[in-house]
Order: sequence, then C-alpha cells, then structure tokens
Amino acid sequence: MQLDFKARELTIKLVYYGPALSGKTTNLQAIHQLVSPGVAGRLMTLETKDDRTLFFDLLPLTLTAGSGLQVRVKLFTVPGQVIHKSTRRLVLQGADGVAFIADSQRSETKANAQSFTDLRKNLKDNGLDAAAMPLVIQFNKRDLPDIRSDEEIDALATRGKEPVYKAIAIRGVGVLETLVGLMRITWARLEASHQLADKFGVEGEPLLAELRRHLGMEGAPGAVR
Repeated sequence: MQLDFKARELTIKLVYYGPALSGKTTNLQAIHQLVSPGVAGRLMTLETKDDRTLFFDLLPLTLTAGSGLQVRVKLFTVPGQVIHKSTRRLVLQGADGVAFIADSQRSETKANAQSFTDLRKNLKDNGLDAAAMPLVIQFNKRDLPDIRSDEEIDALATRGKEPVYKAIAIRGVGVLETLVGLMRITWARLEASHQLADKFGVEGEPLLAELRRHLGMEGAPGAVR
C-alpha cells in the first residue's frame, strides 16, 4: 500500500499470478471491458510469441471514498513461463493481494502446482509473508473439455482458507467476483494493519459497494466457500 497524504490518494497493488496461458491477461481484459467508462485507465499489454504477457499489465481503477480519499487499485499480471521468473519476482514486490489463476484442465494440474510453489517462494524472496498475504484462487477455463469437476474444486476449497472462484474469463464469467473477493480480503488486512477507517474515514463496505457499482454488479461476490 502506498499513501500520498498531499494528494489524498491511497494505492493498492493486486497481482494476478499463475501458469502460462491460464487466463491472467484475459481476466484484466474482461475487467477493463466491463468497468464503467472513466473509472479504468489504459490497459497496457505486451505480447510475445512464447507467452501472452512478457512483463505485466497495469490497469488502474480509481475510486472515491466517502471521505474524499482517492483509492487507486492497480492490477498487474505476471508472465507465466518459467524463463521469466525474475520478472515475476519483481512484479510481486509491494503486492497487497494476489489472485492465483489456475487452469481447470486436468493436463495443467502439474503446471498449476509448480506455479503456486513459485508464488510462495517469490513472496518469501520479496520479504512478504506468504501465509498472511491476501489470496484468492480462481479456476479458469470452465468451458473446456476434460476439466476438474465442480465437486473436485468444491472439495479443494474446503481444505484451504483461500476463497475459491470458478471462471470462464474469456466470457467474463467469474472475473468480477474474483476481483471483488480479492479486494474484500485485501482491504480487511490493510484495515487491520493501518486502521484506515479511523485515520481517513474510509470504510470497507462502502468502498466495495462503489467498486461493485462501477463493475455493474448488484450482489455480493460469491466464492465457492
């Protein structure tokens, strides 16, 4: 979290992590398309022949809290290919929350596990507490054949503490729920650490309600658990 007292602006950094081609960039593209005009800045994407995102995507969402404080939410993705390990570690620096985008295809189970292990190591190398880091898991590509069943994912969700979401990012399904769910647990941790409500009059629920409104969501986010 970065706080600019003079500009009355608070910046939150959320990173989308996961194996190559799991749908990290697609998530950001879907959010950019669905958000209210004027709320999101320019979406920057760098594509190469060996991976969809070479460095990172940056999508700043700017919200105005009731106190007049500007809350900027910056969304990043990391490149999934193994050769870009140093870039992933760099992008994770200063992260306030992480969305792990897993590929639902059974053939990608090993790649998901390797990427999750890589995430935990890079968090540690950056001096971040992996156990305390706000984290949600999204199982993407639910429209493809030979995927892990809903029952399997539901069972996995009961074993861990992280909220789990199901998505078809290319259609925008589950994308907004994942973002709002991550924002909810990230804000809760920031509030516990920095007492933002007392210092700046910024309450989490009104801020989340504003985010949902800009995203065109009427209800609360729904995780598997």
